[in-house]
Amino acid sequence: MKTNTQRNWACTALALGILAWFLYYAQNNFSPYTVQILNLVAINAILAVSLNLIYGFTGMFSLGHAGFMAIGAYVCTLFILSPDQKVTMWMLEDMPEILVNMNLPFFPAVIMAGIVACLFGLLIAIPVLRLGGDYLGIATLGFAEIIRVVITNIPSITNGALGIKGIPAHATIWWNYGWLIFTLFIICSLLKSNVGNVFKAIRDDEIAARTMGINSFFYRVLSFCIGAFFAGVGGALMGSMISTIDPKMFNFMLTFNILMIVVAGGLGSITGSIIGSVVITFMLELLRVVEDPFSIGSFEIAGVPGMRMVIFSLLLLIIIIFRREGLLGTREFSWNSLFFMPRYLKMRKQIEPGSGKDFGGRAH
Repeated sequence: MKTNTQRNWACTALALGILAWFLYYAQNNFSPYTVQILNLVAINAILAVSLNLIYGFTGMFSLGHAGFMAIGAYVCTLFILSPDQKVTMWMLEDMPEILVNMNLPFFPAVIMAGIVACLFGLLIAIPVLRLGGDYLGIATLGFAEIIRVVITNIPSITNGALGIKGIPAHATIWWNYGWLIFTLFIICSLLKSNVGNVFKAIRDDEIAARTMGINSFFYRVLSFCIGAFFAGVGGALMGSMISTIDPKMFNFMLTFNILMIVVAGGLGSITGSIIGSVVITFMLELLRVVEDPFSIGSFEIAGVPGMRMVIFSLLLLIIIIFRREGLLGTREFSWNSLFFMPRYLKMRKQIEPGSGKDFGGRAH
């Protein structure tokens, strides 16, 4: 057992080293466009894992992720903008003096973005999580829309519908993947603990969990708030990466895109969320070609705006119809499964009908 643990830690360290080498190579050799896609993969993975914690592992159908992302993006932006930028950019109404002078480095600003999103998650969770199923989804969707409307109508703090431009681009590929690794470590550790078992018990049968003495409401709120925290972190990173934010960014389509990644990867699978983030982010970018004009022989066909989302929605529909559990279902990658797979396959071969041997490899 100790040997396996040491081997797993060594493999993890090796994998992190390979990832670091790849990021260094990508930053110095890939085009800015490709690096931007890699950044999107990391941010989408953070958002997908946080939503999967709420929906896939605790069984709460939430559509409020865009609201938490908006909170995180605006909170982080207000902290990292310089006072001169705030004075110059706020044209509709003057910003309060206390906010003008408020400034933090990027890392604590992202932490604050997550904390504020978590507090809003707690505020909405207490009344809303007493609902279930579709009602919970509608309530959280309403919350996200309320946040967007409020952001639009408090120009003294958010600059209203004009949005905020010139945000310092601190969210480099190193920051984004560093936060992804931190997110995976926290959520995977949580799911491996007894708390994670409670989340899954509530997902599978909340009534049975209550019968066993589990305070299901407390654990549902806990899961919701942790998911909101990392959604706020994802929003903060996204705002800094693209250097501009406005209320229109944080509409239902943003939540829908993250939900697509979770469903396609597999509800209840962290590995599926990571793979889904890679596949869907790259696929959405590759499908942009169908929106550009192209010619077939002497015929010229004009591009159709929005066609990539139509094609992508059809592909997602095919996945749901023919593989409802997603790409990985509830399966997870682990070093143990990787190293024991050859032994497992060998043992299965030994007990196949007609092999003439039992499970231990002895002749009948």
